[in-house]
Amino acid sequence: MHQVLLVLTNLADAEQAQAIAAHLVEQRLAACVNILPAVQSIYHWQGVITHTSEITLLIKTTQTRYSEVEAAITKLHPYDLPEIIAIPISDGLPSYLQWIAAETSREMNA
Repeated sequence: MHQVLLVLTNLADAEQAQAIAAHLVEQRLAACVNILPAVQSIYHWQGVITHTSEITLLIKTTQTRYSEVEAAITKLHPYDLPEIIAIPISDGLPSYLQWIAAETSREMNA
């Protein structure tokens, strides 16, 4: 079974979030992307504490597709340094995890 990942990233607005989410699913780099409503982020950036509203993407993919997911996000993301964090999913409904693996398999892309 493929190692399933939950990849997180944040974007400045809903239009950017929709575009990246759609690209990842259309290219079968992700089986599903959830777009969460605005979250408040507080972080250090270039020596200043920044307060901003962002849209979070929850991206379901596999370890085998991670490098392509990262490359796509990096290419399409407007931030100089986008947050891209991958969290291994250690357990879950087996049929759902199998669905993620099937939807992101290279064989389906051929």
